[in-house]
Amino acid sequence: MTTTFPDVTISTDRLVLRSFEEEDVTALTEMMNDENVTAWTSVPHPYTQADAHAFATRHSHAERTEGRGIVFAVTEFLTQRLVGIVHLQNTDWRTRATEVGYVTAPWARGEGYASESVLAVAQWLFRDQGFERLELRTPADNTASQQVAQKIGCISEGVLRNAWIVRTQTADGGWTDTRTDLIVWSLVPEDLDEGDGYEGYDGYDDYAGGARFGQPAEASGYAVGADWS
Repeated sequence: MTTTFPDVTISTDRLVLRSFEEEDVTALTEMMNDENVTAWTSVPHPYTQADAHAFATRHSHAERTEGRGIVFAVTEFLTQRLVGIVHLQNTDWRTRATEVGYVTAPWARGEGYASESVLAVAQWLFRDQGFERLELRTPADNTASQQVAQKIGCISEGVLRNAWIVRTQTADGGWTDTRTDLIVWSLVPEDLDEGDGYEGYDGYDDYAGGARFGQPAEASGYAVGADWS
């Protein structure tokens, strides 16, 4: 049984999804220090150049080679700028199911890039890789991420109560941890076959989607498999 994803590039009309490279480190550092990414994800804060270098050159590639999932650097087709990340993680090869997390750079929001890139990965996952389920978990107050899930045709399956920790900013500019519920969404092949998925670029985009989006333990002290929303 296959237990790793192939090293592939996925293209859409506007985007190229590829493996991370060392040249992405500066843009990745800037993106991951955005306050909305800090709020909704478990990535280190501040997110240092060393964090970005480790992720771009080692840890993102290990996700694929060690069978946990696959990480795509999402880039604009015309400019090659780093738009964001789509991360398949917590993959169950027996049931052919995996979970998606994603981040969009602050400058690229409002263009529908999250919807476009996640849907492209879902189509590849179902049609080329024979997967049967894609799951997404969004914090209860992350409405932008929920709009992306709805836009690509995900079905809301229920709520995991008190299941996640988000960060909220304090009066002095610091951050504090707050518990929250998670909404569980899913996408299965027939959802795409029914034509209920993404249609056009209408401005839906979020800061970070998929609750469990983070760094491998050897990079930052966060548990392997904690994801970046």
